Amino acid sequence: MTRTPAIKPRDKDAIVQALAAGVVPRIGLQHIQVGRAAELGALVKDIERITQEGSAVRFVIGEYGAGKTFFLNLVRLIALERKCVTIHADLAPDRRLHATGGQARGLYAEAVRNLATRTKPEGGALASIVERFITECVRDADTHAMSVEKAIDRRLSELQDHVGGYDYATVLKAYWLGSETGDEAQKIAALRWLRGEYSTKTEARQHLNVRNIIDDADVYDALKLLSAFVRLAGYDGLMIIFDEMVNLYKLQSAQARNQNFEQILRIVNDVLQGSARNIGFVFGGTPEFLMDTRRGLYSYQALQSRLAENTFAVAGLVDFTGPVVRLQSLSTEDLYLLLSNIRSIFALGDEKKHLVPDAALTAFMEHCHSRIGEAYFRTPRNTIKAFVQLLAVLEQNPGTDWRQLIGSTEVSTDLDSDNVKDTDEGMDDELTTLRL
Repeated sequence: MTRTPAIKPRDKDAIVQALAAGVVPRIGLQHIQVGRAAELGALVKDIERITQEGSAVRFVIGEYGAGKTFFLNLVRLIALERKCVTIHADLAPDRRLHATGGQARGLYAEAVRNLATRTKPEGGALASIVERFITECVRDADTHAMSVEKAIDRRLSELQDHVGGYDYATVLKAYWLGSETGDEAQKIAALRWLRGEYSTKTEARQHLNVRNIIDDADVYDALKLLSAFVRLAGYDGLMIIFDEMVNLYKLQSAQARNQNFEQILRIVNDVLQGSARNIGFVFGGTPEFLMDTRRGLYSYQALQSRLAENTFAVAGLVDFTGPVVRLQSLSTEDLYLLLSNIRSIFALGDEKKHLVPDAALTAFMEHCHSRIGEAYFRTPRNTIKAFVQLLAVLEQNPGTDWRQLIGSTEVSTDLDSDNVKDTDEGMDDELTTLRL
């Protein structure tokens, strides 16, 4: 049995609370991650490519409850450890890649608010990155006997080739002036512009003397500009993670869907042709989002040809060189190891403090299988919730017989997939299902 390393009580509480609620923990993923070695290895190679001035794009595809959210969070944490900056956001009716009513800008703003570094993995790291960049510019100015404004322009000279590069320099100089004069309002205005939170050019011009803002039509260009900026700030690249791409599949307007698919095609083309640098995209979606020829990505012929999977990868053979990574159902061994890891988390990594023996894990799995069948492999969220609740009762009631509790445990599952797909609430609920 693999022994879980010592766990901090704070991490234990955070993990247990998240699992008990049926959502993915934001910290401590390394304590519960099981399987996925090949898939994870493919994404790690992508991260290495990004740090070496390359680019990557992946579509992580799985059924409801296959574990996309967990997998994407794990990839994000690995990217942070490799000295990348990450941004992430979930698509929603008011957040998408292309729009004319502010929805694309809303996606960008949400993603940049979640901007994270290794020292600030929870997000909100934009200000610290800007401060780091400004500090280097001040040091350059002192070394070369020049003004800080000139040092900023000198460092950002390569951004002039990007759409919006000139405005970037103007905004960063405004941030520095705000720091020098103690004008917190100007610093906040600069960060708002960088996050894409200005809705009108007039307001931005009044606050920062810039002519343009990051708007719906500029989101992809702004992402490429951001990747170039974080590189200049001393990081190795930018990893962009967008989950719940199924919201594009749910758009009622065929025109709106196609416009969003065109943005995805632009990203795919730039990456596959080597036009993008130090940037990676990971999209999380369902098989319908990818393969539906009426409303999915496959309805857009250019994307279908680029995302089609290797026809030779059959009968258990795999190929992770293409853009699509499919997540399979949970195996019996993976589920057993997962339950074992959860047990170790409750014991803070000390095997002597396990609340239940190995026999309890097997008995619990057999109980789940007899109650809900194979669904507990496909959508194990409720199984995990029940096991966490079982351990919570045993922890708070010493001396309780786990055999009696397992016999009385009710493990439910959402098996009516038609009903799930018919409601936004049901779909959003399934999208957060754990596949650990």
